Amino acid sequence: MPVSPSPASPLFLREAEIRRGVELLFFGYGHLLQAVDERLAADGLGRAHHRALYFIARQPGLTVSTLLGLLGITKQSLGRALNELTARGLVETQVGRDDRRQRLLRLTPAGTALEAELFGMLRSRLSAAYAEAGPAAVAGFWQVLEGLVPPADRPMLMKLRGG
Repeated sequence: MPVSPSPASPLFLREAEIRRGVELLFFGYGHLLQAVDERLAADGLGRAHHRALYFIARQPGLTVSTLLGLLGITKQSLGRALNELTARGLVETQVGRDDRRQRLLRLTPAGTALEAELFGMLRSRLSAAYAEAGPAAVAGFWQVLEGLVPPADRPMLMKLRGG
């Protein structure tokens, strides 16, 4: 059951309400990823690896430069994560057809299986929370989260949704 099933205060822009939102984001995100973090740690992997697996699964054939933009991390950090994922047989790269300098990323069958397992953990937790909150709350939650994304980055969200 939610901490407070009551609607947001009409004073939702005051500091106390903003702090409540920040705290809920911190705690909610931590609990959402707890099982995923434990599973990744068992394989000596971390969140950067998970994020790479997730977005490569969403867009097979993704370029390294596009993945850099999605993740918002340094090229060096991404290189370390991709090298490890490749060495473990979870990700493979191909040379681009039109531009041979491009590296196109795909999950291997083992990478697909791991990403599906990790997503299953997230899906079960989010599904339970969504069902408890109801469709109007979920739509509002999405709207707030999209509002946190800078307008210049919102086209990435549309592309992920196939729009």
